[in-house]
Amino acid sequence: MASKKAPAKKAPVKKAPAKKAVVKKTPVKKSAVKKAPAKKAPVKKVAAKKPPVKKAAVKKQAAVKFKGKPKDQAIEVARRLAIGYPEVICELDHRNAFELISATILSAQCTDVRVNMVTPALFARFPDPWSLASADPSEVETLIRSTGFYQSKAKNLMGMAQNLIERFGGEVPSELSDLVTLPGVGRKTGNVVRSVVFDLPGLPVDTHVGRLSRRLGLTKLEDPVKVELQLNDYLPPAEWGSFSLRLILHGRRVCDARKPQCTICELADICPSAGVPVTAPTTKRSPRKN
Repeated sequence: MASKKAPAKKAPVKKAPAKKAVVKKTPVKKSAVKKAPAKKAPVKKVAAKKPPVKKAAVKKQAAVKFKGKPKDQAIEVARRLAIGYPEVICELDHRNAFELISATILSAQCTDVRVNMVTPALFARFPDPWSLASADPSEVETLIRSTGFYQSKAKNLMGMAQNLIERFGGEVPSELSDLVTLPGVGRKTGNVVRSVVFDLPGLPVDTHVGRLSRRLGLTKLEDPVKVELQLNDYLPPAEWGSFSLRLILHGRRVCDARKPQCTICELADICPSAGVPVTAPTTKRSPRKN
């Protein structure tokens, strides 16, 4: 008998794992979302504080402590002023004693510059005591109005002219004791007339003379008459008038009441007030006998 062949065992076929197709995902483009700009809260600007600016220190001129008495100081001041102002000038325009005494009356609480603007017309209209004494007061007031206090000044001018006629024959006296009896005339005006016109001893103390005398350490007094008498003791009578006029010039040109120019002052090294700030009075006073 034919033998039966056992069925051949089929070798198991290993199936290769199927490769999954890699699906490439198309990247999805995200639509750009526009963000609204965030509103910034308003920032308050704080003003930056500037560091304080340091002012350059002003070097004060060293004042020499004058070892002598005020008299020695006055003599030295007079010597230096004579060098700085060799020509002695009265800045009130005049041609004679009558014009000078009239101009000085007008200078109360008024500048010499303003007085010099007024007097040409005044003297052209009233050139002597006789014409002025008989003048219409309103006409005189109109001519001198810009000098201030014109009513009082007009009254003094006419009264002065009348007194010159009645008591002195129309001439301006030279004695201080006579001058101060005239309306509107005090020691300052009398000394101006004496020293400038008659070349006699007289030391007029006006605002400048009093102020500079105190700054320079010549006096501590405020009263003009007391200052005058004190300064008279320091200097020879022949120098009184020139000393006063030079102090006035120096006060106007260098030693200003508000801003003294100590850096160019020829007296700074002996002045106890050099470099010291000052405040000038601004109050106007009604005119009185000058």
